[in-house]
Amino acid sequence: MGTSHIDVTESYLSSKAGKLGGEQLTMTQFPYYGTCTTHCLDKTITCSAAAGTAIACGQKTLYSRVGCDENGNRLESMTYPLKKDGYKIGIMSTVQITQATPAAFYASTTDRYDGYGIMKQITESGFDFFGGSGLGRMSGADGKQLRADKFLEENGYEVCFGPEEFKNMADGCERVIFCQEKSKDATVDEYTSEKADPRDITLAQMLQLGIDFLGDEEPFFIMSEGGDIDWDAHENLTMPMIEKIIDFDNAIAVAYEFYKKHPDQTLIVVTADHETGGISLGEGDEWTNTFIDWAEIEQEWEKNKETYLHDRSANHEFNKASHIGWTTLYHTGGAVPVYSIGKGAEKFMGRMDNTDIKGKILGE
Repeated sequence: MGTSHIDVTESYLSSKAGKLGGEQLTMTQFPYYGTCTTHCLDKTITCSAAAGTAIACGQKTLYSRVGCDENGNRLESMTYPLKKDGYKIGIMSTVQITQATPAAFYASTTDRYDGYGIMKQITESGFDFFGGSGLGRMSGADGKQLRADKFLEENGYEVCFGPEEFKNMADGCERVIFCQEKSKDATVDEYTSEKADPRDITLAQMLQLGIDFLGDEEPFFIMSEGGDIDWDAHENLTMPMIEKIIDFDNAIAVAYEFYKKHPDQTLIVVTADHETGGISLGEGDEWTNTFIDWAEIEQEWEKNKETYLHDRSANHEFNKASHIGWTTLYHTGGAVPVYSIGKGAEKFMGRMDNTDIKGKILGE
């Protein structure tokens, strides 16, 4: 999520309000703003593994490494000293819990795609709440290991699939893992936009589950990721990407409501591990693209959504006709925004590197 993703989303929201501009997401109303560089140790354009590690652990690493340095040595995420200091810890995402970004906050591996191995490190962390679309690879690469949910349950966690199971099982548990209901029978839990399930709860709802579970009697730290923003941006899917940013911002609004009850004790920091897609408001060399008709764009998307979801060329033409530019199907090396509010938020003003975030949060 780069600043242009925010610009596109706020332009859409302004149009819905009958204006050309001026509507703001919750995050852009926070009083402190900064920018964050994202390159990794060996590449200008990072991946989520190296960038998530830089944020969580405060150190650059090689592309595709999670929670370890260039020599494979484990790095310490900010979550571990917080846990030692008595904080409860929550890790959640709209994608699998074992994806690279959430994994960087609890795991260490030279292979970001070893989902089963990453999953096993959940039990080593001892953290209190995990949430996501699912557990990733449920049975391990060779299919012979214990199913992921069974392994976790045998090692101290209650695994809940869907909000009803969570409500019935989480009360009285010390450690819980929430997964979307659709992943219960998955062999490999893969997420794509067209596979979104109406049973899924939103990130805002998941964050509220986490806050309620952790409670406010003891300090807590939550890392909450809108991971599917990245996945839609990889496919240059403009309207789904906007929907995911709005969903992410709704979760920020939940955090903000908590902050208002505890303003002297709460810090909220919003950033991204990298920018994906190189989106822009405006595309091509025609003067007519200075006006973007969001009502027409939304109508066309709803009319032919299935085509655009499955036909990359057709989606490219749709974006071009909409005057929404995309430069790549992958990440870019641009800086990402940092929005903050609350105790110590002033430390997140101005230009910083992603490796600075850990120290700023821990007060080092």
